[in-house]
Amino acid sequence: MIATAARVLRQLRHDPRTVAMILVVPCVLLTLLWWIYDGGPTFTSIGPALLALFPMIIMFLITSIATLRERRSGTLERLLTLPLSRFSFLGGYALAFGVMATAQALLASALMLGPLGLEVQGPWALLVLIAVLDSLLGVALGLFVSAFANTEFQAVQFMPAIVLPQVLLCGLLVPRAELPRFLEVVSNVLPLSYAVDAMNEVARESAPDLAPPLAVLVAFIVGMLALGSATLRRRTP
Repeated sequence: MIATAARVLRQLRHDPRTVAMILVVPCVLLTLLWWIYDGGPTFTSIGPALLALFPMIIMFLITSIATLRERRSGTLERLLTLPLSRFSFLGGYALAFGVMATAQALLASALMLGPLGLEVQGPWALLVLIAVLDSLLGVALGLFVSAFANTEFQAVQFMPAIVLPQVLLCGLLVPRAELPRFLEVVSNVLPLSYAVDAMNEVARESAPDLAPPLAVLVAFIVGMLALGSATLRRRTP
C-alpha cells in the first residue's frame, strides 16, 4: 500500500496540471463566489457548504480518471500479478490522494478563514478535518465508479449521476428540513449531506457535536473503498 501511494505521488509530482487542479482550482472557485456575493451574508451562509462541496467534486473527477488510466494502460494488471491485493492497491491510491486532499483542505480553509473572511464559531481545526474527510469521500467515490467505466468520458459521465444529486439535496440550495418529505429521506442517505451538516455545525456552534456526521462520513469512505476493491477489474477491454 505504501509503495503504491509513493508511486502515485511521484507521478503527481511530474504532473503540474493535476496538482494545480487539486490545489488551485478550489481556491479560485471559492474566491470567485466570494467576489460574486461581495463577501456578504449570502457567502457567509453558504461558505461552509462550499468548502465541503468543491474538494469532493474535484477529487472525484481526478481519482476516477487516474484509476481508469491505470487499468487501460495495463499498469493495474501488472501490479496485481505481484503479491498486492485490490484493497491494498485502492488503499495506496486513497493514501496518496489523501495527502493531496489534506494539502487542498488546508489551502482552501486558510483562504476562507483568512483573506475571504469567513467567520466560524467552532474550532477552525474541525473545519479542516471535515474538508479532508470530504476530499477523501470524493477519492473513495471516484475509485468505486472507475470500476464501471471503460473510457475517461464514461468516468466523467458518472458525475451527474453520483455527485450532482448530492449537491442538489445536501442543503446548499434549500435547507434539508424544508425539502419535500421524499427528497429529505433521500438526502438522509447521501454522504455529502452529512459533510455539509458538519460544516454548518462548526460555523454556528462553539462546541459542535460532530460525532454522528463524522462517523457517517468515515463509514461511507471505508465502505466505498471496500466495494471498489471488490468490483475492480484488472484491465479494461
